[in-house]
Amino acid sequence: MSKKERNYNRRYPSEYNIFRTMFYYGFLYTVVVPFMKIFYNYEITGRENLPTKAKSGKFIYTANHVSIFDPPMVTMACNRPIAYMAKKELFEKGEKLSWLVKRLGAFAVDRSKPEIATFKTVRDILSTSWSLGVFPQGGTRPYGKLEGIKKGFVVIAKNAKADIIPVAIDGWDGYPKLKPFTRRNVKLHIGKPISYKLPEDVIIYQWCEQISKLANYENCAPVPESYIEKETAAAVK
Repeated sequence: MSKKERNYNRRYPSEYNIFRTMFYYGFLYTVVVPFMKIFYNYEITGRENLPTKAKSGKFIYTANHVSIFDPPMVTMACNRPIAYMAKKELFEKGEKLSWLVKRLGAFAVDRSKPEIATFKTVRDILSTSWSLGVFPQGGTRPYGKLEGIKKGFVVIAKNAKADIIPVAIDGWDGYPKLKPFTRRNVKLHIGKPISYKLPEDVIIYQWCEQISKLANYENCAPVPESYIEKETAAAVK
């Protein structure tokens, strides 16, 4: 009888232990950082917006999605152990990145069918020293427009009572060139935290507003009614 394949949509606090954290940072500093220094001219700004120990709590790191390099780049920018939500296909047998994705603490999500296990996994991850990583655009969209934003990240933030930290990936101009002395470009900008206590439409608008400004994107998010009401009231005065 063949061994049943594990479903990685459900992960537990014990999996985010000191050994996984050490592996995570080891991969970051021995693979990700050297790779970025060799193949990219990169710049990181906004680290002053990152939560400090004095402002510790639950946080969800959310970025625009331009490439498969986004998770390690966001991790490098924020220098935090982050467990990313990833499409379930990445965990299937035979997938090239499966082994690494699993060991770096990611968990599987069925985009077409939200599961209770997802919320339980998020709760358990945020009960540890790790944070959560989400890409609200879903799939990669390497062009300068914010549209089709999935509101699932807001639902998760409210359910977990976790503030949202925007991370903008700006000026990414492609995968590495296999030519000596040639580098691609990318800038990583960390925005200001957004409170999970705000209304859903306001959270989405504020996230899109920060990402669009930091990454020079077109913001297609609708303006919340509360903003329109405030502007109308101000105009009347």
